[in-house]
Amino acid sequence: QVQLVESGGGLVQPGGSLRLSCAASGRDFSFYVMGWYRQAPGKQRELVANIISGGSTNYAASVRGRFTISRDNAKNTVYLQMNSLKPEDTAVYYCNVRKIPYNYWGQGTQVTVSS
Repeated sequence: QVQLVESGGGLVQPGGSLRLSCAASGRDFSFYVMGWYRQAPGKQRELVANIISGGSTNYAASVRGRFTISRDNAKNTVYLQMNSLKPEDTAVYYCNVRKIPYNYWGQGTQVTVSS
């Protein structure tokens, strides 16, 4: 059974940092695309960043230069280092791992940026 367990969310002041982690279990995810999405209240879920098995990354324009995605294939874990956080980064952040035809989601972790 596949499980994605996220951690690292919380409340942070503007300009602060958080690191999200997502540990996947149930199979070898080395060749899956791993990524993070977020959904703010009243908005659609959007891609934040993803990373392929070889390490190439893709970022939303709104987070490029502030967020860094990385993965540890030996641990089946993906990370999201978030720096210079802004109030508009407030959302539920979801881990995603996918490889056709499979697509798995974590339960989400709340990130709130507020003074």
